[in-house]
Amino acid sequence: MILVAGPYRSGTGDDPRKLEANVRAMNEAALELFRAGHLGVTGEAIALPLLETAGSTRPGDPAYEELFHPVAEQLLARCDAVLRIGGPSEGADRMTARARDWGKAVYTSLDAVPAAR
Repeated sequence: MILVAGPYRSGTGDDPRKLEANVRAMNEAALELFRAGHLGVTGEAIALPLLETAGSTRPGDPAYEELFHPVAEQLLARCDAVLRIGGPSEGADRMTARARDWGKAVYTSLDAVPAAR
């Protein structure tokens, strides 16, 4: 299981179309991982529905702060590796650093991910 970590809010000004494009880029990477025999996952896939259920109305509101990064961190604890994609992102960089601290593999391109067994 490989966590795809990339920008969500960074550089978007919280524009919903740009946020959606960032999620799509992470989902596309997760799909490529799946097709290569891995399970690619994103924190957004779990956190965003929870945020909606918790009544979040915008990125950065109290529900967002309660859930968004903590969900990704809990997911990361169960992953074998991280694939870091995209441009600057404090959150994605935090996930990557945490993965390294925990001794997990970190990849910076899909081509670097070894074939699944």
